[in-house]
Amino acid sequence: MSGNMNLTLKVWRQKNAADKGGFVTYKADDVSPDMSFLEMLDIVNERLVKKTEDPIHFDHDCREGICGACSLYINGRPHGPKQAITTCQLHMRSFSDGETITIEPWRAEAFPVIKDLAVDRTAFDRIQEAGGFISVNTGGVPDANEIPIPKVVADEAFNSATCIQCGACVAACKNASAALFVSAKISQLALLPQGQTERYRRVQAMVAQMDAEGFGSCTNTGACEVECPKGISLTNINRMRRDYFNAKFFKEEEIH
Repeated sequence: MSGNMNLTLKVWRQKNAADKGGFVTYKADDVSPDMSFLEMLDIVNERLVKKTEDPIHFDHDCREGICGACSLYINGRPHGPKQAITTCQLHMRSFSDGETITIEPWRAEAFPVIKDLAVDRTAFDRIQEAGGFISVNTGGVPDANEIPIPKVVADEAFNSATCIQCGACVAACKNASAALFVSAKISQLALLPQGQTERYRRVQAMVAQMDAEGFGSCTNTGACEVECPKGISLTNINRMRRDYFNAKFFKEEEIH
């Protein structure tokens, strides 16, 4: 025996955001357990193309767990059954021979379906554009070590900055909240001295854009932290809430 697997896939197919969509069943036979999940889908698509059928559309890019593009909801979990990995890092040995695997897109009003499993996540880009940057005039660029930053603070800022903007937090949340993503992007700047001048303007602008995009409220259940492939901590949400509350005590001219 080859040790390969025969699987059944229930894949969500949807022409566009306006289409109702539905599940279609496919056979994925003779799948190597050493394949990644995306490689398995590649094989299924090759077979569909040979039969002149429309391949399954899904998003991907680096396939190295860096870009976050591989946004698939697998058997009821973002990025599948393993923790702290993206879909492209998930291998077929995580499943059993003969298993039925259900594959869906991220389901959120703010992530409209482009086609099948690919969704439009540009809402995240607009939130970043609203305040996820430093624009104050800081003069000449200092040497990297000229501004002393305690290691514990630098490490916390780096941990927040590891967010890859994949949207698993939104997919995991029953309210489709983007609080973990937004708070991570706020925190990575709020923790550093370079981000202090615009700190309170930033949090208000990014939270306002998050709400405008149609994301839901945080549920406080912690599903986002559990499913995040980079292990972004809920402490970021606490920091975002605290900064948002504190911003209300500043005069308008002090934050603009």
